[in-house]
Amino acid sequence: MCKIGGGIFTHTQGKDTNYFKNRIILVEKLRKMKIGIAGVGHLGKIHLKLALSSAQYDVVGFFDADPKNAAQVAKDFGVSRYDSFESLVDAVEVIDIVTPTPYHAELAAIAIQKDKHVFIEKPVTQTVAEAEMLMDLLKSHPVKLQVGHVERFNPAYLAVKEHQARPLFIEAHRLAMYNPRGTDVSVVHDLMIHDLDILLDLVDSEVKEVMANGVSIVSPSPDICNARIVFENGCVANVTASRISMKNMRKIRLFQNDAYLSIDFLDKSVEIIHLFDKKPANHDHAMSLDTKTGKKWLTMEMPEVKSVNSILMELETFAEAIQNDTEVDVDLEAGMKALVLAEKISDQLDGSY
Repeated sequence: MCKIGGGIFTHTQGKDTNYFKNRIILVEKLRKMKIGIAGVGHLGKIHLKLALSSAQYDVVGFFDADPKNAAQVAKDFGVSRYDSFESLVDAVEVIDIVTPTPYHAELAAIAIQKDKHVFIEKPVTQTVAEAEMLMDLLKSHPVKLQVGHVERFNPAYLAVKEHQARPLFIEAHRLAMYNPRGTDVSVVHDLMIHDLDILLDLVDSEVKEVMANGVSIVSPSPDICNARIVFENGCVANVTASRISMKNMRKIRLFQNDAYLSIDFLDKSVEIIHLFDKKPANHDHAMSLDTKTGKKWLTMEMPEVKSVNSILMELETFAEAIQNDTEVDVDLEAGMKALVLAEKISDQLDGSY
């Protein structure tokens, strides 16, 4: 059982979908782990603030390559500033890498070889080859590594996971207003990769085919992309990402034989419409629907969505996995699968924007 923002939650790992009921851990009994933050830009500051508030971490300090930013952060947070990444790694048990993506592989490799546990923001690395290099290092340095695919911990997604979705068709939209931050990579690796990870977690099947289109508007790399992903089991996903939209949107819609599920990652809400062959008991407000195959019945459900801080939750479940020697929620293999799919999509875009 974990304290999150004044609330209490329980969670499970792996394929078990009951995040809030099955596995109970009293985090108050776990010792604090010494953690350091590498990279304190916009997201890094959020990680630093949350780690400082966590009952599971003792923040030793941080490293940032920008001297001016580092000085300001040290002043604002009252946390020790380290002059080099290596010296920070030597002082901690856990390193949290929140630097720009091009530096992920190099920094993670240093930490792994020093036998330190690594939390690393998404995308795990800039290339699949770099992720494979880290995978090889973990064979001789069996530390824990978790990838920061934070939408796995979005309370709306956790609520849907309890319903064991079996989608046949998926529609995903992740739209954002323009922000220069994150444009060191394409919109596929910056935004779409969130939904690619969710797709791979939801669909228990290998990817069969990928088709994609993209355009560059204000960045050297694509700012808008649409991808159609076909899985071996027949499920089809249509995924759109844009970082030059007039409004923000983060939605995934799942269509299956007996239900329609809508997940709003931004508003943290869920809507589920169930389809029945017979009028379900205890559903006085079921709606009838005449079809060519006979009458069907529809019910609408809006599951309770727990109030949790997703970033704090992913950091704290990582600490639990280390101290209890259990599997992390999003391991390097999962991060690499999302990256492989992102690269397949990017390959389709080369020369088309």
